[in-house]
Order: sequence, then structure tokens, then C-alpha cells
Amino acid sequence: MRAGACLIAFLLATTANAQTPETGYHHAPDAIAKALETPPTPAVALSPDHRTLAILGRESLPSIANLSKPILRLGGYRIDPATNGQAEVRVQWLNALRFQEVASGRTVEVRLPKGTRFASPDWSPDGAHLAFYVQEPAGLALWIADRDGTARAVAHGLNGTFGTPFVWTPDSRALIAYTVVPNRGPAPTADPTPAGPIVQESMGRTSAARTYEDLLGDAHDEALFDHYFTGQLIRIDLSGTATPIGAPGLITDFSVSPDGRYVLTERLKRPYSYLLPARFFPTEIAVSTMTGQPVKTLVDRPLADDLPVDFDATVKGPREAEWRADAPATLVWAEALDGGNPRAKIAFHDKVMMQPAPFDAAPVELARTPARYATTFWGDDGFAMVIDREWRSRTEHRWAVAPGRPGEARPLLTRNYQDQYGDPGRPVMEENAAGKPVMRFTPTHDAIYVTGEGATKAGAFPFLATMPLSGAAQTRLWAAKAPYYETVVAMLDDKANRILTRRESATLPPNYMIRSVKGGSAKPVTRFADPAPVFAGVTQRTITYKRADGLPLSGSLYLPAGYDPKRDGPLPTLLWAYPAEYTDAKVAGQTVDQGNRFVRPRGISHLFLLTQGYAILDNPAMPIIGEGGAEANDTYVQQLQADAQAAVDAVVKLGVADRGRMAVGGHSYGAFMTANLLAHTKLFRAGIARSGAYNRTLTPFGFQAEQRTYWQATDTYTRMSPFTYADRIKAPILLIHGGADDNSGTFPIQSERMYAALKGNGATVRYVVLPNEPHGYRALESTEETLWQMTDWLDRYVKPKADTTPPVAAGS
Repeated sequence: MRAGACLIAFLLATTANAQTPETGYHHAPDAIAKALETPPTPAVALSPDHRTLAILGRESLPSIANLSKPILRLGGYRIDPATNGQAEVRVQWLNALRFQEVASGRTVEVRLPKGTRFASPDWSPDGAHLAFYVQEPAGLALWIADRDGTARAVAHGLNGTFGTPFVWTPDSRALIAYTVVPNRGPAPTADPTPAGPIVQESMGRTSAARTYEDLLGDAHDEALFDHYFTGQLIRIDLSGTATPIGAPGLITDFSVSPDGRYVLTERLKRPYSYLLPARFFPTEIAVSTMTGQPVKTLVDRPLADDLPVDFDATVKGPREAEWRADAPATLVWAEALDGGNPRAKIAFHDKVMMQPAPFDAAPVELARTPARYATTFWGDDGFAMVIDREWRSRTEHRWAVAPGRPGEARPLLTRNYQDQYGDPGRPVMEENAAGKPVMRFTPTHDAIYVTGEGATKAGAFPFLATMPLSGAAQTRLWAAKAPYYETVVAMLDDKANRILTRRESATLPPNYMIRSVKGGSAKPVTRFADPAPVFAGVTQRTITYKRADGLPLSGSLYLPAGYDPKRDGPLPTLLWAYPAEYTDAKVAGQTVDQGNRFVRPRGISHLFLLTQGYAILDNPAMPIIGEGGAEANDTYVQQLQADAQAAVDAVVKLGVADRGRMAVGGHSYGAFMTANLLAHTKLFRAGIARSGAYNRTLTPFGFQAEQRTYWQATDTYTRMSPFTYADRIKAPILLIHGGADDNSGTFPIQSERMYAALKGNGATVRYVVLPNEPHGYRALESTEETLWQMTDWLDRYVKPKADTTPPVAAGS
């Protein structure tokens, strides 16, 4: 027997390791465990002047002990009360830092204390310093690192509950930080004896709310929210001298005007809600001076508890306030013309307003948009780009406006934003001297530079182009070529003769390159190694096939290292998918070959099962289409059946998959899909459903891409719920759920009740709860447990030949 055949035979005979009695957690199979131990590829942050890369070491998976530290769940947030920052699961911690010159490759290690964990690195506008916050035992500290490798703390006691707690001032001489209120005292304690009942009431006013996690629940929660989230803005110069700005408050967001004279803040106010997260609480958007003197209150809006459930619904009055990036101090905001209800039959649904300092003149209208305002790309007085989007039709409009001559918007294009082939890309954005992002104009100032994915059926080949301000056709300057996937990171000169790119291929890990746009070889800047060489022999290719109605579909087929279909025969196969909704069959049927991408699994990735002898069809297209105004979900089950049948037929036809040994799996909405396919088809011997929702009556005010309520589409909610058909699920199903799921709609009770329904109807089912884990599992122990459970389940019920009887699963 040849070596490759021996490897496949060994993998097909291997089962997961035994349980570790000391901890109760299982260890993943050895090949998977070793891959999990490998540090991830560093992250990279380019300085605004394009001279320096910050190379950022990333932490691997945290321990379950770290993940299990006490947290508070308040107003839709999860925070660490010990540090007054966000909980462990919400932060990507970094653990090493070095600077590398782009031109020479010279590197300088930044000297940080052993064991330092930091996050949110941000270059100063002049590119001389990198700021970040560091986790300390009893708080968060603001640090600054210089290009010579020195680093120092400039402030302690940051308040990171709302997110990154600092921004640079435009002159790079100081930072504005959100800090814990001085001398705030101990946290409020709960009286175990209730003062009375918790009463909520609604007096005939429509106030629908989707299903949210981690909401306030009582007066004690409100007191805790005030205690931990209230903060004080301060100005900190590079030497560490601190000056307070204004009064303390619940400041969710803050930014400095490009001229450095004003601060824009968003503050929450009472009354709070027990049904909605904090972003719906009463909000004041205001401008003050840098010393905290009030200048202008843009809006002081009440609790937003009367929004329609439609996805494009929004609040009344000014929202999404920001500074115009290319002007000294001009306030910009959007405002609904439809009262926040996207179903209103009017020509324009939003307007974009501007008001320059000192904010005493009447605001002017920059543009009106037929759909909901999305964003503005700023350039100069003569050209900016406004984008709006309508969710119902998946339509995007792009408008050219002249901020110096406001009031008239010129259409640039209208497109389906799900259309990959027709994506014209986005403007190249670079920070100006104030550190604000602006579009990059050509030297003749008659066009802007744009970059895009360059998606085609043959693959995605990112490009750099110029787009005339007139809206005429783009001119391609450069595009990646096979076998590479290469994205434009930055232009290194005004004429785009040299660019910095990030390049990868199926066999080469992502690295940064300097290349000439007009040709010539690329010069490597970084040399990151393969983080998981055990996968180097895995083969991947994009397969295309058709649904029964002729719709083109595709998926990425992965085969284990050393596998030869002629020699080894068909393999047990896992289809891992996630449905998507479309309004246009032509867009839904687009396929983009993924053969030029470098794929290495991390965390709980199902691709680790390749080391255990399984073929995997990853992300096979599962489109659910509603054309001509039809609701896609009204035919969800039928379309899902057709999608799955086509995928199974395709891999079987290739000779790599055994029709009698097929499994299906997915996470979140993919878990919902999995349960539905086991209920409505006989295509699969087993299923794996992670962190799903199975009973749509528990999400009655909309879910995923469904914006109708249960009472508007009762039959659809019922038919789409696999809970309704639990008695039909005969194939073994593995349910896994994070015990502290933080995702809207996927409460752990969804899996709990689905397990009870399956068990009560005699199904073969295992239900695994991962303590303290959110929607996506983070801890090393939980990750290994998840991968052990998945391997064990498939080894029991899918790997054996179809004519053998699988053993009874332990614990089922």
C-alpha cells in the first residue's frame, strides 16, 4: 500500500481521544491540538505616512479560566468590572509589538513589560507614535510607543466599557481619553430583599422589539450601568498632563474636529429600557469646546422604543453625526424624511445636512437620498460621494455632491449591492494631516483612485483604477494576476506608480509587498510563515454545479492531504453551509473561484476535520431567492432542499463523496439550516448544529433577513421552524451552544427546548453546553471540546460504511 493510501486508511480508522477526567473537557485529536497551539499570524497597521508597519503579535486562544472571570451584562454590553473594560470575549488582545520600516525592512522591537496585553493600536496623524490601551490588574492604562522602540504609560483608569476609550487630537500632540470618574466609590450592591415588583406597561402604543441579549433587568442593573459606564473625558498630552473636558456622563462616542477646536459627543440619558439595548436609550448629540464649554446641542431625542421592525427603520431627528473630514469644523448628520419608517411612499427617505462652526447659521442640505443614508466619502469642496442603501431591494445609489455648493446630488450609479461581478469598488481613502480619512485624487484632480475585489467567475483579482469625477467609465491601472489574491493596501506616491499590497495564494501565506503598477517584480516587505503547515497538503478547488431549476451554484471542496480519489475511493463528507437571501437570481447564481486564497483554519473551524479523513464541501451556495417583490422565506424550505440536493449530487458525481456517508453542519443560521435539512430531507446520515435558533415563535419580531413579524407571516414562521418538525428528524444530530450566547435571537433556550423536543420524540441527539461561552466560542478548552465533539459524532454516525450499524452515542 502506498504512503498516501496508508495515511487515508489511518485517518478513516482514527477516532477522537478519550475524555480528560481531571477537567471534564476533551482534548481535540492530536493533529488538531497541535495546530491550535501555533500562534496566529501577526496583524499589521501601516502608519499614515506609509513609512512604518506596526507588526502586532496576536494572542492565541484564551483559557477557560480567563474567560470565566466575573462579568456584568448591562444594556447589551458585557464588561469586566475589575478593569472597567469590555469583557474578555469582546477584545482581540495583542501581546507583542515591533516597528518595521517599509523601505528598508529594518525592525525595532518595542520594549513592553513581560505579559503585557494590549488592544486598539492607533497611529498618531503624523505617524510618529502608536497609542494603545493596556490591561492592568485593576484597570486599563493608555500607552504610547515611539518608533525608536520606547513605550510608556501616560494615563491610568481608562473607561473602556463603550469600546476604544481614546482618540488622537489632529495635531498629534495629545489624546482625548474616556476615563473612570475620579473618586466614584464602590459599586452599588443589591439588596436581596426586593423593594417591590418590577412593573412594565404599554398603553396601546405600538412598541415592537426584537429579541436582544444582556438587557437591564431591574433598578440594581440601572445603578450598575450608571456606575461603570459613566466616565470623564480628559485631554492627555504626550508627557501625561491631563485636563478634564466638560462634565462626566454616559459618553458612548466622541471625536475631535479636524481643526482641533471642538469635541462632538453622544451621551445617553434616562429613562432606560428593559426591552432594548443602550443604543436605543435617550441620546444627546452635542458639540463643546476643547475645554468643555457647550456650543451646540444637535439633538436630545427620547427613548427609541417606537421604531418599526423593518431593517431600514431609524430614529426621528438628526443621527449619525460626524465631522466633515476635509473641512476645519463642519458638522454633518443624516435625518429621516419618512419619520423613520422606510415603508412610507415618498421619493426621498433621508437628507444629509451640514453646519460649519460656529454653528449659529442655519444648516444647509447637502443631498437628499431615495434610500436610507449609509455614508459619505469626503474629498474637497468640489467632490464628495454620498451612498444610500435600501435593504428590501438590496439597492445601492452613489451620488456625487459638491460640499462647497450644496443642495444638488448627481447620480453616479445604481446597483444591487450583492452583485459581486459588477462591484465598482470603493474610493482609496487615506488620512489627511488631521488624521481624518479623505479620498485620494489623481494629480490632475479630475478623477479619484478606487480599489475593488475584481470578482469574476475565474476568481477574485483585486484592482486599482481611476474613476473620473464626471462618472465616466473607470480606467484600470493594475489588477492582481493568478495564482495570487493581492489587495491594495496603500499608494506609495501621488501618481500610483508604486503600491503596497498584501499578497497570498493557495500555497503562500499573506505577506506585504512593494510593487510597481506598470509591471516588474514585487519586493517582499514581510515574511510571515505558514501558521499551520499540517494543512499544506490539503487540496482545495471551487466546484460549480446547478440547482434543479438551472440556477448556477458553487462551493469550495477540500480534500485531506495525501488523498487520491482513484486509489482511496469516496470519503465521508461534511457539507458546512450558511443560507443567504437574494432578490435577484442572476446575482444569487454568481460564482467566484476561491483557488487563489490561502486557507488555514483557526478556532472552532470545521476545516480541522480534514485531518480526520473527511472531505468537506465548504460554503456551498444556499441561496433563498425572492424575486419581483416575493418574500424569499415563503419558499425557504423548498429552496433549501433544492440547494442541498444539488450540492450532494455534485460531490458524489465527482467520485470523492460517499452518498451513504454525508453529514451537514453549520453555525448560527447554519445550525437552523442543518435542523431543517434533517427534518425535510433524507440526504444526510447526521448533522452538527452549533448555536442555532430553531423555534421562530421565540423571535416574533423578525430574524435574520425576515423583517415581517410572526403575526404578519405566521405560516412562514411555523414552516421555517425545525422545532415544528422535530418528530421528523431521524438522523443523529449534535447540538452545541455557548452557555452565555450574546447573539440576538440565539438564546441558549433555543437549543435547550430543541433538545427536549428531539429527546421526547425518540431522536438520537446530544446536547453540549459550553460554560461561559458567547455565540462564537473562544476558550482553548471550549475549542478543543467542540472539535472533539464534532469528530466523535461524525466518527460514530458518518464514518462507518453505510451497511454498518453505528454504536449508540454516549450520553444520548
